[in-house]
Amino acid sequence: MTIKLEQKITGYEVVSKNEPVAVEEKEENNIIQMHEKVARPEMLFGSTYKIKTPQSDYALYVTINDMILNKDTAHEIRRPFEVFINSKNMDHYQWIVALTLIISAVFRKGGDVTFLVEELRSVFDPSGGYFKRGGKFMPSLVAEIGDVICDHMVMIGMIKEQKLDENVQNILDAKREEFERNMGLKDSRHTSEFPVGAQLCKKCHTKAAIMMDGCLTCLNCGESKCG
Repeated sequence: MTIKLEQKITGYEVVSKNEPVAVEEKEENNIIQMHEKVARPEMLFGSTYKIKTPQSDYALYVTINDMILNKDTAHEIRRPFEVFINSKNMDHYQWIVALTLIISAVFRKGGDVTFLVEELRSVFDPSGGYFKRGGKFMPSLVAEIGDVICDHMVMIGMIKEQKLDENVQNILDAKREEFERNMGLKDSRHTSEFPVGAQLCKKCHTKAAIMMDGCLTCLNCGESKCG
């Protein structure tokens, strides 16, 4: 078959008869990342979390709405787009509205927004914090909102959940069982509560540190003064 060249030859390359001809393929990069110009779709996927503190008779409900990026592709990801906080208690209305607007703006900015978790967790209430269910200490209501955002980011895969090694967890379970047996306590391994009389762990801020064999050991994170 004869091929007529309509344009000038600008370059050539000698190719062996048995060598396959390499054809350059340009792949279009259509992967969408979260950024502030991404338009809000008509529908978002939301999750609502309940916060009940001993400081108020009314609960707070934190709703985080996510956007699905690159849907039905190998690059599909779920990213937070906006947050809403509602409660019957209007005492904190102004700063809660301001906080939701700022957090939502950071979400839409894109990039690594996981820094919000530690920033919120580091806020301390001058009036004192409180213990949430399970014995974890919350230095403020803002810190617990940060804890909720952390749980949500773990759920959608933005933050990798930190789990104890299986062997370490087995050792802690054995220590807990021995402690409860020696103290004559009811076995509570299947609940979220730690043994009565447990001390506050300075690392994970949970009342889960017990004295065993002369060593203070945390049953929640494994922190031990004995190494």
